[in-house]
Amino acid sequence: MDAAPSTVTDTAGAAGSAAEEAPVHILWINAGLSCDGDSVSLTAATQPSIEEIALQALPGLPKIQVHWPLIDFECGPVGGADTFIDWFFKADRGELEPFVLVVEGSIPNESIKAEGYWSGFGDDPVTGQPITTSEWLDRLAPKALAVVAIGTCATYGGIHAMEGNPTGAMGVPDYLGWNWKSKAGIPIVCVPGCPIQPDNFAETLTYLLYQAAGSAPMIPLDDKLRPTWLFGATVHEGCDRAGYYEQGQFAEAYDSPTCLVKIGCWGPVVKCNVPKRGWMDGIGGCPNVGGICIACTMPGFPDKFMPFMDEPPGAKVSSTASGAYGAAVRKLRSITLGTVDKEPKWRHTGRKLTTGYRQPW
Repeated sequence: MDAAPSTVTDTAGAAGSAAEEAPVHILWINAGLSCDGDSVSLTAATQPSIEEIALQALPGLPKIQVHWPLIDFECGPVGGADTFIDWFFKADRGELEPFVLVVEGSIPNESIKAEGYWSGFGDDPVTGQPITTSEWLDRLAPKALAVVAIGTCATYGGIHAMEGNPTGAMGVPDYLGWNWKSKAGIPIVCVPGCPIQPDNFAETLTYLLYQAAGSAPMIPLDDKLRPTWLFGATVHEGCDRAGYYEQGQFAEAYDSPTCLVKIGCWGPVVKCNVPKRGWMDGIGGCPNVGGICIACTMPGFPDKFMPFMDEPPGAKVSSTASGAYGAAVRKLRSITLGTVDKEPKWRHTGRKLTTGYRQPW
């Protein structure tokens, strides 16, 4: 991605030099249209874990303070052990520097209704009325070191942005603009998933913190604002079942170990690393445990990929071709396997060897 190097260096460097005096604050808004599944998923991160990030267990990380509704369970928005919403007002007043804004949930269009509001986060102390999620974005995004959209709802709209939805839901890039950049020159960082693969987000947040400390270059993103090292390959390219596709062996039921394309898997065209990375601690992941890929990390999800569990249109041609040449490939490989899956002809079962060292004179 193009960046403004001087701006990034100045801002990130300033954040790094001030790391000992002031922590980097993580302001987490989960007041978009969301099920909070991304927050729940993130508690399973291990590479690194949230505890390792928060406690600076990784060398070189700046000190951070996390303001996240899921873990501030003792604090209500305007009461409890602490007034949670005060941190967001401080950031709005410019009293919280630097901070990373994390947004969970899609952003509804507040301009397409006659009255009321679609979603909000805390109340305005002057009017007593709820502050909408979109207003918080308007207030905080220009002041943030970086804006991170977590989960497919926040990145691209997700389920709530399906055709015919009444809220006009959209992702953060649709709301702020796809070319939007923070005051540090950092584009919106999108980490999709429904829910998020936990380590994908933990790793992305860690990268941004290293960037804030001045020890990492501009985060590399693709044209859909996803971290390239996480979303540069397709599900199919990292799938344990990919070899069966090549050999033309396709599952007809979910308990089969062969390729799932014919029963609805979109893996060959979906950018996602879950089959390779697993879901939690390297274990699981949709196709790895018999589930089809329904493309939840893609901007067109879910509309472009329905109906689920039907063979994808492009798969009909490719799977037919694979079935034809795959049978020949399997036959040829079985012949080769028969010749190599045994000892060389000069060795045989038993203790006696038929060849060995011979004196050359």
